[in-house]
Amino acid sequence: MLFDFLKQNNECRHSSIPIDVDEAYCPDCGALVKNKWFIVRCSCCNIKRTSHTRYGEIIPDTKFCPNCGETDFYIQEVDKINFTDVNYAILKKVVINQSKSAASQVWIEKEENLIKERKLLGIMK
Repeated sequence: MLFDFLKQNNECRHSSIPIDVDEAYCPDCGALVKNKWFIVRCSCCNIKRTSHTRYGEIIPDTKFCPNCGETDFYIQEVDKINFTDVNYAILKKVVINQSKSAASQVWIEKEENLIKERKLLGIMK
């Protein structure tokens, strides 16, 4: 029973992708992966809280805010991470689905547009 659980959880973790790029192709599985940064903040006093991920969900380390004692929090998505936010930031690697199409397109112009009459310019003296 334990081995069945371990066999089902064989998804790629994209550990070969560096954290300093916005998006890149994973060399292990070939998927396009985007690095997204998140910061957990208290909903009352708005301070940054340390956090971790559990089963893909971002949750704070402590149940109560160390500043005001509030239990509510919200998750802020950050485009770029500052060096001051490194201790509070959580990185999630999200796979971007790309639609692959095997179709090709061809444009055909009418023959009238291709052959134009050339007019001679009159020479002025």
